[in-house]
Amino acid sequence: MVSIMTIPKAAAKATTAINNMKVYGITNCNTVKKALDWLKANKVDYEFHDFKKLGVSEQKLNEWNDKAGYEKFLNKQGLTWKGLDPSVKESVKGAAEALPLLQQKTSMIKRPVIEDGNFLFFGFDEAVYQQHFNK
Repeated sequence: MVSIMTIPKAAAKATTAINNMKVYGITNCNTVKKALDWLKANKVDYEFHDFKKLGVSEQKLNEWNDKAGYEKFLNKQGLTWKGLDPSVKESVKGAAEALPLLQQKTSMIKRPVIEDGNFLFFGFDEAVYQQHFNK
């Protein structure tokens, strides 16, 4: 499942022209590779933030939570979540428990995360990318 937050197209066009887009992920993730390949093929400039090397700040997680809700980017389908002790999984009742866990175990963040102005997207969906980047 993918998650989308959008802004009006006119504003999106202005935002992408600024080239302040950031892609968050890990380099060995197949979904991230697909997204990066798509962006390169469509000549979309971006800055890459590698969770494994750089981590993710508490501020950034709070920002995403405020915009989309942590449920949109907590990946419960991945091996990291599935490998957690059941008591840890059961303890996640809200953002107060989820965000520190996501900061500690960045592999549980649904990826890639695309930030482009007010556009925030978790995952890869070619149709959404085409619509947003007007390709």
